[in-house]
Amino acid sequence: MFAPVLQVPVIGMEVEQFLLLLITAAAGGAFGAALGALPAFIFTGFVVFLGEGLAILQRAIGGAFPEVGQGELATGVTGVIGFGAVTGPHIAFAGGVAATAYAGKKYPEMEPDGWDYHFGKNILYAFGTKPDILAVGAVFGVLGMLINQFGAALLVVGGTGLTDTIALSVVATAFIARAVFGYPIVGKSAGGSLLDMSPFEREEPRMAADGGIASEESDPSSEPRSDGGEVPLEHEGRLATEPWLPHQYKWSGVATIGLVGGILGGYIWIQTGSIFLGYAISAISLLFLNLGVEKIPVTHHITLIGAVGAVVFAPVAGSVVALLAAGAFGAVSGLLGELTQRLFYAHSGTHVDPPAMAIAIAMFVVAVLAILGVLPNAGYV
Repeated sequence: MFAPVLQVPVIGMEVEQFLLLLITAAAGGAFGAALGALPAFIFTGFVVFLGEGLAILQRAIGGAFPEVGQGELATGVTGVIGFGAVTGPHIAFAGGVAATAYAGKKYPEMEPDGWDYHFGKNILYAFGTKPDILAVGAVFGVLGMLINQFGAALLVVGGTGLTDTIALSVVATAFIARAVFGYPIVGKSAGGSLLDMSPFEREEPRMAADGGIASEESDPSSEPRSDGGEVPLEHEGRLATEPWLPHQYKWSGVATIGLVGGILGGYIWIQTGSIFLGYAISAISLLFLNLGVEKIPVTHHITLIGAVGAVVFAPVAGSVVALLAAGAFGAVSGLLGELTQRLFYAHSGTHVDPPAMAIAIAMFVVAVLAILGVLPNAGYV
């Protein structure tokens, strides 16, 4: 999701460089499908943590040892590997998400016991070495790379990027996967509106159009129709509304963890100069969620945007105000993630990433305000 300055745009790229990136992106997308989307993203956290740690170390000792350089190694680890073609979220995570959407239609029998949502949302699942699933991951890894590279080159005004193009790529590829594999782009709410999570709280199952449970005559390969049509057998008894995080969807709780995470992300930047270290720590924490520890919060969109809040306000208001701004930015980002999950995740059958949506929206707003002169800078875009 990150720093276009670390990326080489496709426009003007040498053929050899482009082919190198293309082939690696295909492998990275397949890697994400093999490991599963969430495990692949956890690897992103570890690699970025390493890269940012090296950057902090190089800044600390660079003056005493000029031969260490000005951070080339750290830039390579964070930008080229962590946010690049190996574990970049727009490639590895996006490839895993698309592979899961494909498997949800092609291999519903692979669904593990205890998974209550549509299998197309199970981003914890590793698909190993199944060739067709890895091929889907490879195709979407390349697609994510292309969207990011063209976005980084074209979505620029006055030298400022208009948003985080990696986050934008994660969102775009997820919606494309829905369209390609026959899922509703948004889906139909079982409640009064798309924002209504009460059907989940009442544990309402998906129902057929006549009010009955899905029948065996339903097409088992199709997704519930957004126009209220009959629900396929594969969805019998599934929840009518599927929130992204059953333990993290109430507005008050989301705002609270957003405030806390934003402050921590801002403090990490104030003390280390790293915008992405808090993000990396948040991503690594998802290892426990993947291992089944209940109620682990998802916070990488919160700590990242919290750090941006500190970056934006520190030059004009000092560190204490910057830290408070980080908390406010984190809370807003958390609420954006919740809003977008209610609109675009909860009612269809695949994963569209709320943190990526939150980051893309938040950084667009920050960039526009910076371009208009309302904010002193645009963070990392």
